[in-house]
Amino acid sequence: MLAITAPGQGAQAPGFLSPWLEVPGVAARLGAWSELAGVDLVRFGTTASADEIKDTAVAQPLLVAAGLAAATALFDDTALFDNPALFDGDLPATGPGLAAAGHSVGELVAGAIAGVLSAADTLRLVAVRGRAMAEAAAARPTGMTAVLGGDETTVLASIEAHGLTPANVNGAGQIVAAGTLEQLAAFAAEPPAGARLRPLPVAGAFHTVHMAPAVAALRAAASTVTVRDPRMALLSNADGAVVSTGTEWLDRIVAQVATPVRWDACMATMADRGITAMIELPPAGTLTGLARRALPGVAARALKTPDDLAAARKLLATVPSKPTVPSKPTGPSKPTGPPEPTGASEPIPRRHA
Repeated sequence: MLAITAPGQGAQAPGFLSPWLEVPGVAARLGAWSELAGVDLVRFGTTASADEIKDTAVAQPLLVAAGLAAATALFDDTALFDNPALFDGDLPATGPGLAAAGHSVGELVAGAIAGVLSAADTLRLVAVRGRAMAEAAAARPTGMTAVLGGDETTVLASIEAHGLTPANVNGAGQIVAAGTLEQLAAFAAEPPAGARLRPLPVAGAFHTVHMAPAVAALRAAASTVTVRDPRMALLSNADGAVVSTGTEWLDRIVAQVATPVRWDACMATMADRGITAMIELPPAGTLTGLARRALPGVAARALKTPDDLAAARKLLATVPSKPTVPSKPTGPSKPTGPPEPTGASEPIPRRHA
């Protein structure tokens, strides 16, 4: 079994989309998606500065568009599906030989790959998500700090003692603490034994109670889209569970902006389901690095540029799966509100790890 994964905010770097514009059809897709997202994806992915693409309202649509564009290129020219036109311009998806998972905003990419959402609806949703989370972050000075190493129980106890939230538990010795800048300063002055702390250059405490104001905006946007049930195993950040219906997945996506990301649980599910290979979509590297440490024996391939497509397709060719037709739309979903938010964050980019 093979997992297709998509990274979260913080993995982007200036110019990372430039080589992908050489792939036939990618520039046209990015142009159309820019209209849907209200963001000039080509400019931000090629010539914009690091500060410009750090903006949450820009970074999130950019990451999702990059993942979708690369996934389209990856699946083209393979034997895993017969007729891309069957999907009316959306991404193809296959059956039981594949799984999809994304870290934080990468979950939207995973949902599109699994056939739950159209690419167009995915771009519309992430545009709302990015703007709403940026507005929530501006309401109060908050941030995140990566905690590397140390005993997990001790680290979590220290985070709680300082009134912080375990922003996400990435596995492989990575936990992110999130909260107010005052709480983070006190935490830095009294770090857990055996751990190294690294403040992250982000706009706020993503996936914590501080993001709760963004939930209503995303819920309203989510109520207008059409969802289908997943055509492959689709993992949830909330607990690593395989989600069986499109409606449940969308409910979880709405709640996710203010609740923890448990990538460690996602990797545990991959191990339980016998994942033997993993492909990470661009900007790749973060999740591949975690997998190499936490999932020994799994062939992890970072799809950074089109030069990596041949090797990634070779992995895909080993998947014993046949194409499936799209499931019947279940109609607009009306997600319920989130559970009591306790916080989460984006993964630590490999360049910072």
